[in-house]
Amino acid sequence: MTGSGAEAAEREVPGREAQPPRLPRVRGFAQWPPQGSPKKQGKALRSAVPRDAHRVLDLDAGRPDAVTAVVESNAGRIPELTPIRVGRMAATPFAFLRGSAGLMAYDLARTPMTRIGAQICGDAHAGNFGLYGDARGSLVIDLNDFDETVHGPWEWDLKRLAASLVLAGREAGADEDDCREAAQDAVGAYRRTMRLLAKLSVLDAWNAIADEELVSHTDAHDLLGTLERVSEKARANTSGRFAAKSTEETDGGGRRFVDAPPVLRRVPDAEAAAVAAALEAYAATLPEDRLPLLARHAVHDVAFRVVGTGSVGTRSYVVLLLDHRGEPLVLQVKEARPPALAPHLAAAGFQTPAVEHEGRRVVLGQKRMQVVSDILLGWTTVGGRPFQVRQFRNRKGSVDPAALAADQIDDYGRMTGALLARAHAHSADPRLIAGYCGKNEELDEAVAAFAVAYADRTEADHGELVAGVRAGRIAAETGV
Repeated sequence: MTGSGAEAAEREVPGREAQPPRLPRVRGFAQWPPQGSPKKQGKALRSAVPRDAHRVLDLDAGRPDAVTAVVESNAGRIPELTPIRVGRMAATPFAFLRGSAGLMAYDLARTPMTRIGAQICGDAHAGNFGLYGDARGSLVIDLNDFDETVHGPWEWDLKRLAASLVLAGREAGADEDDCREAAQDAVGAYRRTMRLLAKLSVLDAWNAIADEELVSHTDAHDLLGTLERVSEKARANTSGRFAAKSTEETDGGGRRFVDAPPVLRRVPDAEAAAVAAALEAYAATLPEDRLPLLARHAVHDVAFRVVGTGSVGTRSYVVLLLDHRGEPLVLQVKEARPPALAPHLAAAGFQTPAVEHEGRRVVLGQKRMQVVSDILLGWTTVGGRPFQVRQFRNRKGSVDPAALAADQIDDYGRMTGALLARAHAHSADPRLIAGYCGKNEELDEAVAAFAVAYADRTEADHGELVAGVRAGRIAAETGV
């Protein structure tokens, strides 16, 4: 018997069970059947890198001093703006930490690591979490700054968050026990959230811990009043409000930006035209269903606007677009520099892949980490330099961790620790990290000890910068 008849007879053999088809392994998908247990693999890593080892801060002799580190990080920035950046960093130790992601990466590359990789923020300090509007106008809370995002060690984000909480707590006037507890609680929330995500299906874990559950999940009830106030301000923080304050009507019925130096200034026509022309390439990076939204707006003006602490001195523009009713949409076109962490990844055992466009790196990294991202997030090139593009003042709001009451610092730590775990679990297997972190508080206590030691080191670095400014080694402009 041959052909289809033979196949039919074979299928009819009594007692023979139907076998699943032999399908090829598809690139980008998991292997089936699964090989090994990620949880056991994570747990086995404790032998090579004990969790208690994460308390270690061993600064080497080649570490640059604070002034040298800041000068080096100013390379490639607009020279006349770097004194503003230095002035902002010199304000407080927490502000110094915010502007020194590269220096901390140098130090972290010399600390114990599991070598488990994830898409990391690279600058996950306590001030880089906040509220923003989604496509339907609702507010979500998540990490909100991705200039430094790379594939790297998950511990770097966690340790930077913990150290920043100690510094923010000190600035807020909290005692040392409260500051250390905030750092320890952040790590504990990260660990417990990762364990929760490891127990869920992949689809459920991807969108787990909705924002409305976040306060209960992290027992951050003392923060409710603060979050409500921030939410109220965020809802009013729109393109329309910014345009009303920062633009004026022109003779032709349009609008243009008004100079407010040094933070906001008009630019020469040729520079404005180059930025406006770059929006065509930006539109090509958006999903096609976003294009009709942009097509109903016309470009009216471009201005230069200084932003942030670590970002000061980079090229950053705001573009005013108006629809047929004169309602504004403001886009931010922000220079995307190579991440400050990149020179230190090799020392940490991670490859630094070739990047085709730094703006693309930022955008894709952001989308990998956030549950919901700006619907107009894209990238472009202006004058040969890479830029990211996003909505400006898209109902954005943030908690100032240095202004929290002492009894709120630990609540904020737990909330941000949970958000960080959720973000990391989008790119790293939560079973692997959860297996390493375990059930007890050994990792929490170790990272908290590191955080206190690094906060002390940052205060010393800040002191060096202030002394350097006074001695004339580096220029600073304060109050801007």
